[in-house]
Amino acid sequence: MSVKILKLRDKSPKRGGDTSRRGKLTATPEEILETLRRRIAGQEIPPGAKLREQDLSAEFGVPRTRIRDVFSALESRGLIERIPNRGAVVTRLDMELVFKLYDVREVLEGLCARLATENVPPESWQDLVDHYSGPMADYLKTGDFDSYVEGYDRLRQRTITAAGNPIAAQMLDSIYERTNFVIRRIIILPGRAETGLEQHRAVLAAMRRGDGIEAERLKRLNMRSAKESLNRFRNYVL
Repeated sequence: MSVKILKLRDKSPKRGGDTSRRGKLTATPEEILETLRRRIAGQEIPPGAKLREQDLSAEFGVPRTRIRDVFSALESRGLIERIPNRGAVVTRLDMELVFKLYDVREVLEGLCARLATENVPPESWQDLVDHYSGPMADYLKTGDFDSYVEGYDRLRQRTITAAGNPIAAQMLDSIYERTNFVIRRIIILPGRAETGLEQHRAVLAAMRRGDGIEAERLKRLNMRSAKESLNRFRNYVL
């Protein structure tokens, strides 16, 4: 009996694959969706790449029908297209679509800046004022763009949360997923990061004063400026 038990134990890793994959055998549709959203937004899966039902079914240990459900959710968010005779493909962004997305971002992020300023005490922004006055400038001096992007995302998330508008939050979340890789490329354009930092400091100063209308105006100006930089260097971004 002991010999048989040892044989079963020896075979178990082969039957179930590696431990990381076995840990995903109970992956829910929400977990699969979040994983694929993150990979697409970070360009681990680049625009134009094909998503294969069979491969993802094996990776997450779920039926292909569950992968198809996730594909429907990704398609509704504009992250993939399902093309006849080709299957699911990560959406390619053309420049005109990017500009349209930035027009919407300008309005929504400006709205969130105003609502956030109106909804929370002015002093609650002081930690971000300090962060943008010190560490964020240091990140640019040392070329630490990953930390700079994290600081930008911290401000963005805090503002959206404080705004308390779930409709705007959902729309911005969808837009951000589709333009995340563009944001990272804009930052390294000549002079853009330095200009953006000064603009974010001005927005935060208005929020710290409790001036929601000015915060909205400045945030919209920031988004418009980013769009103009993107247009000026469009041949080097997409």
